[in-house]
Amino acid sequence: MHPSELTSNSNKNSSPTCSQTDNGYMDSVPLSDSEKVVKEFFQQQPVKGVDEHLIEFSEELRTVAKALRRVAEGKASAQAEAAEWQRKYELERARNLRKGHEELSSGGSHCDTTSENPGRISNQNVKTNMANDQSERCCGKHGICSHEVLKDGEAESNPMVVPKKASFKLQWGCNGEKNGQHKHDVVSFESGNITTAARSSKQIFLKWETHPQTVLILTKPNSTSVRAICAEMVRWLKDQKKINVYVEPRVRTELLSESSYFNFVQTWKDDEEVMFLHTKVDLVVTLGGDGTVLWAASMFKGPVPPLVPFSLGSLGFMTPFQSEHYRECLDAVLKGPISITLCHRLQCHVVRGAAKDELETEGPFLVLNDVTIDRGISSFLTNLECYCDNSFVTLVQGDGLILSTTSGSTAYSLAAGGSMVHPQVPGILFTPICPHSLSFRPLILPEYVTLKVLVPSNSRGHTWASFDGKGRKQLAPGDALVCSMAPWPVPTACQEDSTIDFLHSIHDGLHWNLRKKQSSDGPRDL
Repeated sequence: MHPSELTSNSNKNSSPTCSQTDNGYMDSVPLSDSEKVVKEFFQQQPVKGVDEHLIEFSEELRTVAKALRRVAEGKASAQAEAAEWQRKYELERARNLRKGHEELSSGGSHCDTTSENPGRISNQNVKTNMANDQSERCCGKHGICSHEVLKDGEAESNPMVVPKKASFKLQWGCNGEKNGQHKHDVVSFESGNITTAARSSKQIFLKWETHPQTVLILTKPNSTSVRAICAEMVRWLKDQKKINVYVEPRVRTELLSESSYFNFVQTWKDDEEVMFLHTKVDLVVTLGGDGTVLWAASMFKGPVPPLVPFSLGSLGFMTPFQSEHYRECLDAVLKGPISITLCHRLQCHVVRGAAKDELETEGPFLVLNDVTIDRGISSFLTNLECYCDNSFVTLVQGDGLILSTTSGSTAYSLAAGGSMVHPQVPGILFTPICPHSLSFRPLILPEYVTLKVLVPSNSRGHTWASFDGKGRKQLAPGDALVCSMAPWPVPTACQEDSTIDFLHSIHDGLHWNLRKKQSSDGPRDL
């Protein structure tokens, strides 16, 4: 054999490449690099599997987060529904109590009444029931017994002991007259806390059943004129009307710095006493502008006493009374009946949607004007998914969104292009802020719906929610804001009635449709 052939055969047998394997597949990879290929293969395969598992795990976490968010939203909805049922129960209990008092005779029953005022509860009977071993049992013949509604022992345990609140009724007027002929009682029970029992297109009047005994005065700070009016009003209420006066701790300090005469003025020490303030105050008087009215409403997280706002501010949409005539105004209010406007409030909850160890629900936040969701300092447009009773409404893309009451329709919502709405109209205004679509027009939704504004998980930035212009809360992707109508409106006294006061406010405050009259000396049609 030729040496060249031997070399060729030797090369064939020891060649580092193989043209075909036994199983028929071609392999062009050099055998010397096989170990390197195997190492790369085993290094790449586990990484790919780990990535797939991480993607699957992240999807599962997202599903869990959605489930937790649904649970939190259901919790917020259940809280609102529970508040509504509690309101209905209190009204039904008060109605049964009043009916039982009317049907009872002078004696022989657990439910004691007096001939002078059947709506009042006899203190002697309450104490007897408390001392009796069977005080927790009701006769069951005449509705709810008196000891189930009020016990004097509860008032004795409270450190802020003041005379009992004055009772009153809210009634629908007929033909706009205050003649005592009424279609239906909106609410009537002794504790004097207002909840909405029914809606009416008629004007509502407040009629005192007993004379008011306690007045709370809230003032605008850092104003010399307001301080002077407040001191004069406090002196007049105590000397002429024999009425107990409550003020803020700051105001009491200012009054005492002027004279020790104001030692009779009462105040509170901490936030816990503020929570029970509505059980002791018959009337709230504000001295300032619309901001003072908003501050007064924010103090009461539940029922709000009737409010009389005096104008000492700059604009005054919600302050129809003039401070120069406070004596005549308060005389008319204390005597009654007076026209009132039930200014509705929104009840909001912030639901955190991140998958954490426990749910984080913040609120409720009660707003008289509006709740605003905006992009803050972010340069990105807001992306907000909006739902109405769990039905998808729209995706808001723009600077933000305003959810407003009809009382707040002349505030931020109006500046953003929303409509002016009479405050007695029950509804929720849905107004976008500078939307990214020219066809996105504002909406007015019915009062009974529950709105949910969700920040999508793929949102490019955070958003911020503010309640009546304060208390800003950051909403991260996945967080939601749940909003519904609160069962406790703010009953505001009217100078004339709700419609006339509303028209005066938009004419005087906004100069609505004010223009020069068209000249009449031009050409005429023949």
